[in-house]
Amino acid sequence: MKAKFKKEIFLDKLSLAARFTSTKLSSLPILQGVYLRVDKEKLHLYASNLNAFFHTSLLGELKSGEDFLTEPKKIIEFLSFLAETEIELEIKNKQLFISAGKTKGNFPLMEAKDFPLPPKIEEKEQKLKTEFLISKLPLVLFSAATDETRPALSGINFLTNDELTLVSTDGFRLSLVKVKKEDKLPSVILPADFLREITHFIKEEKEVDFAYSSKEKVIVFKAGETEFYSRLIEGDFPPFEKVIPQEKKTTVTLEKEEFLRNTKLISVFARDLSNVIILDVKKNGVRFMPKATQGEENSAFQDGEVEGEEQKAAFNYKFLLDLLNVVDCKNIIIEILRPDAPVVFKTDKDRDFLHIIMPVRIQE
Repeated sequence: MKAKFKKEIFLDKLSLAARFTSTKLSSLPILQGVYLRVDKEKLHLYASNLNAFFHTSLLGELKSGEDFLTEPKKIIEFLSFLAETEIELEIKNKQLFISAGKTKGNFPLMEAKDFPLPPKIEEKEQKLKTEFLISKLPLVLFSAATDETRPALSGINFLTNDELTLVSTDGFRLSLVKVKKEDKLPSVILPADFLREITHFIKEEKEVDFAYSSKEKVIVFKAGETEFYSRLIEGDFPPFEKVIPQEKKTTVTLEKEEFLRNTKLISVFARDLSNVIILDVKKNGVRFMPKATQGEENSAFQDGEVEGEEQKAAFNYKFLLDLLNVVDCKNIIIEILRPDAPVVFKTDKDRDFLHIIMPVRIQE
């Protein structure tokens, strides 16, 4: 095979494909590579980790060819350092040769015959506006579990009833946001890692093509020549409604940016004390301090509106930072029932969003 491409276009496509390869050392070698296939005037790129599949294509000057599989990391690094804008690819002696002017590099190929291609979805594609995905998904993605010991917790629960509810939890915190019902979207659990990738890619798109196969248990999003497939997470999502407190004894309203700044300030000390930061709610505001602090040393005070009882609640400061770094609002509203009950965080901008953090137990 011989082919000529614009370097930046090929590099962008290969870099995106590489994000869907498997990074697990125990995985099959073919899952760590990108599969390239020539079809007439197009070069197709495929990648998969078995849970997600990626496919894209690009036009180029192609001369015949054969399918091949290659590990993308070195190629991406090599291309990123090239000054030239035109590259030529050639396959011979089971190696991929890349030439750009007087610069040449060669890279080993792997056996491609067993590479898993995306499942075929026979259902009709529909148009889906991306605005709600781009604006709402970040509010729930950060709360999903990062490990797969409980698969349902590593996903986002799409619950379609009278309205569409997106929920995520890792067992220590929970995010929930409600949006206008999207009739096309089914009630499913989708991997958070997959949604992070497509959210990044589709942010410039007004809409994408979308299809769902209940038979294959696969969902696909398509933008231009690029397709993103994901298997659904099977299993039951935890009964999250039971975690949401129905009562409160204290309501605190704090300016978000100052809240964020104070959390960062006290995290300097909290890192030495199990990452725990205490919010001591007074009548006129909140004192921030690390665990085991006496008096006002290593503390910061923020004025705020307080209704109800004075209380203390302790949190892993990283959970607070995750929340404060993702929400776009002027004020954060905190609702506390008692120090050992789930604490609710809301914003003054989006009344359809709430976040819950389980407080840390502390000895008084």
